[in-house]
Amino acid sequence: MDFFQESDPDLKKPIVIAAMQDMGNVGSIVVDFINNNLKTKKFRTAKSSYPSYVLDKGGYIDLPDEKWEYRYVDDLIVFGGGAGQPQSSEELHALCQDVIDISKKYSVKFIYTLGGFHTNRQLGKSPQTFVTGTSAQLATQLEKSNFDITPQKSLITGFNGLVLGYAKTNGIQGIGLYGELNEPAIPQYRAAKGIIKTLEKLTYHKFGDTAELDMMADDIDEKIKNRWTPKYGSNFFI
Repeated sequence: MDFFQESDPDLKKPIVIAAMQDMGNVGSIVVDFINNNLKTKKFRTAKSSYPSYVLDKGGYIDLPDEKWEYRYVDDLIVFGGGAGQPQSSEELHALCQDVIDISKKYSVKFIYTLGGFHTNRQLGKSPQTFVTGTSAQLATQLEKSNFDITPQKSLITGFNGLVLGYAKTNGIQGIGLYGELNEPAIPQYRAAKGIIKTLEKLTYHKFGDTAELDMMADDIDEKIKNRWTPKYGSNFFI
């Protein structure tokens, strides 16, 4: 993993929101939403040194440009979003460590990460957002404040779980927010909206109007519905 520092912003004890693409694209949707609405500025880039695939563009190949940005505004650092996660364990751990190094550089006291929570429970238009903390004491505080704690023991794989482990071992408090979803392969805008609303309560920040996420969720619902709509009789489907 290669890192490029493009500027050194004047930040005083910001919070960090760090998440990468995962189930339902939830991590990317939330990070990209915050960056777009708050008009954050790029100050550092992480780039994969050893991509695990090439792109076939129809007769010729090209190398993927796998990179993720650190961006900032006021007292907030936002990392990740975009497409994919590092494909090797070594690069994934290097990326988590870099988030911790940047957090220490700017005296960050809290790291938030987020992603999808796969469930078989049939969801309506308001999926729950579950939270988990880096200590039992923090979990108790969250529960007393009426946040929904993750309901059972489980593994949280990839960057959106591992970065919490790095925070914990480096003495930085962290919270993971995970939105319910049924279909990991489909972008989950309602799960992302629920996470944004919960994140606003936890951080006392406002991240923008989420109406656009509702519209995108409705658009996907319509496309899924139309895919199974009978046409020209019961033997034809689109």
